[in-house]
Amino acid sequence: MAALYVEALQHAGHRVELVSSFSSYDNAGDSARQVALRTQGLALAAQLGKSMRPDVWFTYHVYYKAPDWLGPHISRALGIPYVIAEASFAPKRANGPWQVGHEGAGEAIRHADLLICPTRFDIGCLEPLVVSDRSRIVLLPPFLDVEPFEAAVAARDAHRKRLSAEHHADTDVPWIVVAAMMREGDKAESFHQLADVLERISDVPWQLLVAGDGPARSRIAHALEAVAPGRVRLLGTLAAPEVAALYAAGDLCIWPACNEAYGMAMLEAQAAGVPVLSCAHRGVPDVVASGRTGLLAPSGDTQTLARFARELLLDSGRRAQLGREARRFVADERSLQNAALQLDRALARLQLRPREPATGAS
Repeated sequence: MAALYVEALQHAGHRVELVSSFSSYDNAGDSARQVALRTQGLALAAQLGKSMRPDVWFTYHVYYKAPDWLGPHISRALGIPYVIAEASFAPKRANGPWQVGHEGAGEAIRHADLLICPTRFDIGCLEPLVVSDRSRIVLLPPFLDVEPFEAAVAARDAHRKRLSAEHHADTDVPWIVVAAMMREGDKAESFHQLADVLERISDVPWQLLVAGDGPARSRIAHALEAVAPGRVRLLGTLAAPEVAALYAAGDLCIWPACNEAYGMAMLEAQAAGVPVLSCAHRGVPDVVASGRTGLLAPSGDTQTLARFARELLLDSGRRAQLGREARRFVADERSLQNAALQLDRALARLQLRPREPATGAS
């Protein structure tokens, strides 16, 4: 998603420069490490603030595990606007092992001139921090470059034939397609919920094609094969064009999206004209338009997901209708070009109220 923001900004005519590879990420909840990262980050901010003069400081993805120790301080010193794309704030982290990171994320969010949010779920957590000016929050749902998916759709028949030959997949039944990392935690839980869905529709014709790999592969493969013997094809890690080809060759995407922020893979499936079945959790409703581009069940409700899956697998006309609308939805509303226009408009507002440099700043 960060790379897509860079592309969108460049498409809008802005020059984007990555000024540091410093990472503030702490996955372990180690407060001593967080303090050390803060010290390192602030020292780097002071150094960078003396050697550069951008028009805007733009940071992607600020949250308690990865606070921004650079942007607030550099933008304050230089008197330039500060922008965060995809900020999140979790009050429950206030007194836990990520307290230092949590406080740093809160400071950055309060300081930001513009908060670009991919989901309405995130907005609800940010509003209490910007009560003085909620216009600083702008909703920009996830977006992507549709061209690779449009190209894949144009060659759908060839992709389906090739995949069938390579993986012995039956082209006479609907293909359920999924692309996801196979790691422990939420991804593994989504796969296990998917297995539960598949077990409930075992009497319906279908095959499952999965792109992805990771440390939990063997356990996930066992869970899927146990409920659908002979009907699962694991394709391993695929390059981006191959993922687009897989989606274009498919008929339906089912992904429970357990605890996912929003799920870019589901947006990719829709870009390839594939309807999506998922759960209305966190930011998923900002990616899948339920009833228009797919169907959403309550969070964790595999019984309802299975009912939706049965309906669509047995109704090719309804599947095709949702798929056409899914493709149109992404092309018209979630394209890179559309995002570039929205980003440019949001940034243009910032130039109307420039900051004064902090006293003593160079």
